[in-house]
Amino acid sequence: MPPAVADHDLPYLSATEARQLFESRSLSPVELVRAVIDRAEKTEPVVNAFAERLFDEALEQARHAEDRFLGKNGRSPRPLEGIPVAAKEKHAMAGRSLTEGSLAKRGNVATENAPVIDRILDAGGIIHARTTTPEFSIATFTHSRIWGLTRNPWNPEFTPGGSSGGSAAALAAGSALLASASDIGGSTRIPAAFTGTVGFKAPYGRNPGSGALAADHYRGDGPLARTVDDCVLFQNVLAGPDPRDHATIRPKLTLPTAYEDVTGMRIALCVRLGAYDVHPEMEANTRATARALAEAGAHVEEIELPWTQDDLLTAFAGHFATIFAETVTEVAEQHRDQLTSYAQNYVDVMAFVRTQVTYLGSLRAENRLQTQLAQAMGPYDALICPTTAVPGWHAGDDMTGQRLVVNGEDHGETLWAAMTLPFNINNRCPVLNVPSGQSSWGLPTGVQIVGHSYDDATVFRVGKALEGLRPWTYTPDRRPVL
Repeated sequence: MPPAVADHDLPYLSATEARQLFESRSLSPVELVRAVIDRAEKTEPVVNAFAERLFDEALEQARHAEDRFLGKNGRSPRPLEGIPVAAKEKHAMAGRSLTEGSLAKRGNVATENAPVIDRILDAGGIIHARTTTPEFSIATFTHSRIWGLTRNPWNPEFTPGGSSGGSAAALAAGSALLASASDIGGSTRIPAAFTGTVGFKAPYGRNPGSGALAADHYRGDGPLARTVDDCVLFQNVLAGPDPRDHATIRPKLTLPTAYEDVTGMRIALCVRLGAYDVHPEMEANTRATARALAEAGAHVEEIELPWTQDDLLTAFAGHFATIFAETVTEVAEQHRDQLTSYAQNYVDVMAFVRTQVTYLGSLRAENRLQTQLAQAMGPYDALICPTTAVPGWHAGDDMTGQRLVVNGEDHGETLWAAMTLPFNINNRCPVLNVPSGQSSWGLPTGVQIVGHSYDDATVFRVGKALEGLRPWTYTPDRRPVL
């Protein structure tokens, strides 16, 4: 029988470890859920990652999960049986609030579950909390008028990123074992980078969505976790076709749970993606990651992409102004005074963009960028690059100014702070964020592993290797102090 786990360590178990302890009957799902709830009660006054708490319901579900592991009622445990999962509030739960962080939508109640919620529940996951986002998930930070300010557990002066900031902060704080996320411009990978967690942007069509925006090929729902194994476990639950989203790919892809090392792999290193001014600490940590892969037997070569700011701006400005921004504009037409300043600014900027860029023009720029990436990656199995150009930004900043100023230092235009959006433009590419180190700002840093179109397994192979080569685990001596 495995040794007992100290109570203070329970919230930082991986889901994979918890499942093994459940099966050996050395840990009960009820004990784990109680430990996670206790941890949340201590951390939430500082972190503020939860939009809604479902603690009583979670404990009841944990008792049912315990029965399955005890063999009662003839029901076998499912893949996420008994695992506490924090769900992003924008992922609709029938009968629950669906505000998307906006006062303008207060009182809105979901009539059905989002596919990601159904997948979690059908796999036995216990949704004990719903997590905060910026208003309409349009920002790379997490605060709103309805929920207030969410802080990074590693350094509460900084944001955990956005838009899945509440989900990532909950993982870092130990108030969840898994968390749901979404990504239309970096909303999974940016928070993962800032919190030292693992986030996967699945290629378009891999995981189902719902509603009109499921057809937006920039976006997709996906997993956040503290380890690569847990990310694989969660992604295997989320993937596969759903009748509510006919774009989902058949048949379902099930990722391997074991991977070869990186010996003989050809990996491209690209620090600046052609257009980004990268902070020295981000560059140093990315290069250290590349060296670790090379020392492990991979052939790592540095490349530069011919991407330009003009093409990147044209691609994503035309796309967002035509599709996603229209959903916010519809609300602003009736309730502008209830929106945050950054949401109002977003509406105004996108209205101007629509006079400057056509959707066809943005598609032409997308095509150039996609062709250039395909040509550059042709000789390689994967590409690695920083997830963000700077180590973080302050909690409470609304990022609507001309410059990003952190600790009195000018780090350039805020638009170029995150290096994630190019891979929403190239959204058939799977992208995995894993930790690359830590900055002098007290925050983790992240590296993106980019695969060829729909080659999901390769990014997890590289990610699993890096987890062993440059260990980043939430051990007792390596956790946020709150």
